[in-house]
Amino acid sequence: MSTFCVLRTRCFLRQVFPGLPAAMQRHYSLDVSAPLLRTQGYVDGRWVSAASVFPVLDPATGEEIARVSDCGPAEAKQAVDAAYKAFHSWKQYSAKERSVLLRKWFDLLMLHKEDLAKLITFESGKPLQESLGEIGYSASFLEWFSEEARRVYGDVVPSPAKDRKILLLKQPVGVSSIITPWNFPSAMITRKAGAALAAGCTVVVKPAEDTPLSALALAELAEQAGIPAGVFNVVPCSRERTPSVGEVLCTDPVVAKISFTGSTAIGKVLLKLAADTVKKASMELGGHAPFIVFDSADVDRAVAGAMASKFRNSGQTCVCSNRFLVQSGIHDHFLEKLGRAMDAELRLGHGAEPGTTQGPLINTRAAEKVVQQVSDAVSRGAKVLRGGKRLDGSFMEPTLLAGVTTDMICTQEETFGPLLPVIRFNTEEEALAIANASNVGLAGYFYSQDVSQIWRVAEALEVGMVGVNEGLLSTSEASFGGVKQSGLGREGSKYGIDEYLEVKYMCFGGLKP
Repeated sequence: MSTFCVLRTRCFLRQVFPGLPAAMQRHYSLDVSAPLLRTQGYVDGRWVSAASVFPVLDPATGEEIARVSDCGPAEAKQAVDAAYKAFHSWKQYSAKERSVLLRKWFDLLMLHKEDLAKLITFESGKPLQESLGEIGYSASFLEWFSEEARRVYGDVVPSPAKDRKILLLKQPVGVSSIITPWNFPSAMITRKAGAALAAGCTVVVKPAEDTPLSALALAELAEQAGIPAGVFNVVPCSRERTPSVGEVLCTDPVVAKISFTGSTAIGKVLLKLAADTVKKASMELGGHAPFIVFDSADVDRAVAGAMASKFRNSGQTCVCSNRFLVQSGIHDHFLEKLGRAMDAELRLGHGAEPGTTQGPLINTRAAEKVVQQVSDAVSRGAKVLRGGKRLDGSFMEPTLLAGVTTDMICTQEETFGPLLPVIRFNTEEEALAIANASNVGLAGYFYSQDVSQIWRVAEALEVGMVGVNEGLLSTSEASFGGVKQSGLGREGSKYGIDEYLEVKYMCFGGLKP
């Protein structure tokens, strides 16, 4: 099989931090099998070029790794029309036929997991081991929904009249627009598209402009799996063209459903666009997760959970813990152990470098946001216990802050970076008041060995997902989604497929008793 190789220039990191010296001496190559490195849009089973291209950059080096077709409203419209045409035949496939094709797609992802992981690492900066984990997570949604496709059950309802039968049927909604973020460039697509295709819907995917290569690789494997033309379409575009492409995907009359993962602010814009044609919508929006450690907690387990929840993908996940609340009785002990864990376990570097646990942030704007939050906290009395400095490019030192108060920006806004601010609290009621003082509610975490407290706090936290003595909770078998302004609907689990189905009531009358 032929190979596509792009030679990386020297990593431009200059400041010394554990794990960086080796990275400064290396060149990095994106070396993947040629069929998986696609740079054109994918519409109606064909690879299509646009009038212009846009660059995809390695966030660790700032160097260009590919140029991708910059699709516009015309290509988006073509994709919507192709999906609409394909829907009329795809919905006629039996549930078993759709299941078999999704399973083939899953098998291909697992077969090519190493190359797919490299794409994620080079376009998003994620450490390679985490990228491999994402491919497993991404593939799991295709496996799960290949099985759920055969379990879309309707109902036969007892009728109040003897001369009629009541049936409730479940049918696919139709063409679905899928708009996804850069932090999980593969899994956020399969979590949506797997459910949509299993239900009998067709999709048009608009990936984030920073990470289109993973989406296009998924399209290549969908084609290899035998998924028919027009069922799965991808329209990559630049930041400049995103508004016009998004408008087509959210306003075209034949689009029946939109599914978006991203910021709350953009989700509100898309909902307004979709309102005129009253489209069904799923929104997985911003988070601001609290992480509470009570006096009864197993401190070692809590520290391990904090490390996993905060520093995965350098803090760039929507379910990352953002506000750490530690009860007074164990506050100092927790901080001491957490600082030692950060020293021992975190290594900054290029994601392709063995041993790297912390890659770059996605761009310099993201790094600037973290610096701003650190500066604001320090100016209001917080103390930097670890890190605190921005390195070259978009790298940021993992940072631990103590003495944090609720008037600091880092406790009011989602960070999306490796900043761990710790607030001391005294009572359970105080912790819950702080945790729930947010207009979003995606995930929350807490550590306690008091069974009664576990039930009280789990029920009282105003979030859609709760991790009890656990810092990582995402899995295809469980529902994913939030409350308040963190979104609408659920993804994954047996409930995820319902987002792509309508319930039709059929009254079968005129029957002779």
